[in-house]
Amino acid sequence: MSDSTSDDLVLIERSKNGDRTAFDDLVTKYERRAYQFAFRLTQSHDQASDIVADAFVRVYNALANFKAQAAFTTWLYRIITNCYLDSKKRDKSKYHVSIDQTVSVEGGSEFERQFASDQAPDEDFERSERERLIQSALTKLPDYQKAMLIMYHVDSLSYEDIAETLDLPIGTVKSRLNRARVSLRELLQRDVELFQL
Repeated sequence: MSDSTSDDLVLIERSKNGDRTAFDDLVTKYERRAYQFAFRLTQSHDQASDIVADAFVRVYNALANFKAQAAFTTWLYRIITNCYLDSKKRDKSKYHVSIDQTVSVEGGSEFERQFASDQAPDEDFERSERERLIQSALTKLPDYQKAMLIMYHVDSLSYEDIAETLDLPIGTVKSRLNRARVSLRELLQRDVELFQL
């Protein structure tokens, strides 16, 4: 058992016994990681913040049921994934803020957002175009495939961790993840030249 896992168990036990400071410490320890995962799922700062807030409320309410059979992070990822899927059911409309969107300021003026880059313009364009295409393709996948791809390829969770998070057998995780990769590859096939290194 790692030191981090031991620390988590101590904080969880103290939280179960009514120590609000211990729960606050647990939230502080994992809120950034939770937010990053939620943002990768939603691509919206507001939605990610709402999902993380909802997830930590659910963690607090269900902490008495946590049996430490899995790592706390695995349990937290499961709750965040469930909050994300629940929010998708509640809100079928997708809200995205484009970095190309004009920003209105007081007085009725508008300006285009601009971002500095150290890369050459063509490299910067290709990188941003790859990211746009991948994000666009991910939105076309079923939510569970999108979540699995992000867990495995972005957050580097193992098959075992994903299986625990989603409460699925490892064989099912492997086959669904493989299908998700095939689906993503098919969606990106038209622009395959952008992904040749």
